[in-house]
Amino acid sequence: MSKLYFTYGAMNCGKSAALLQVANNYEERGMTVIVAKPAVDTKGGDAVTSRLGVSRPVDVLIGAGDSVRDVVLPVALAKRTSCILVDEAQFLSEGQVDGLHEIAYGDGIPVMCYGIRTGYLGTGFPGSIRLLEVADELRELRTICRCGKRATMNIRKIDGKPDFADVGHQLAIDDGTTDAVYESVCPRCWHQAKMEWLREKKRN
Repeated sequence: MSKLYFTYGAMNCGKSAALLQVANNYEERGMTVIVAKPAVDTKGGDAVTSRLGVSRPVDVLIGAGDSVRDVVLPVALAKRTSCILVDEAQFLSEGQVDGLHEIAYGDGIPVMCYGIRTGYLGTGFPGSIRLLEVADELRELRTICRCGKRATMNIRKIDGKPDFADVGHQLAIDDGTTDAVYESVCPRCWHQAKMEWLREKKRN
């Protein structure tokens, strides 16, 4: 039976590399996959890119208002796809995640989503929250904080300093077009960074 999978982790934990490895594994066995990602993720343009230097063109870009059944399913059926792989799934809407769930169960095509669970404010993305609710299998990819502990959260830095200002969204697209840098950290270091930022705000 096909399922909906969600592989998640903090930034820089190797999610895109894992997706590309899965795609390679299927294709080595003569199977076909399609790779999709939300169009809002501009990193790498029309490709999934890994910090290891590996990349792959995307078969489908999912627009903010798109129905995944309208834009993903026709491509999957035309290519007799064995699996649908979705990168940066945190940027999907709740409805788009529900559409992927329908494809897995209504159309019998496994769907594997990869993304981060929470943004720099420590709150969840709509896509990730919905995936945590409905995915059949959850898998965590682990990475290490600068202190050596398991990193499960992310902080944003501006000019090298933590910044927790609420800019009205949590888009964390590390595409080199902004001054913001994102770092994966453990909960303890995240709280310490937030306290430092609050103290700095009071001083100013």
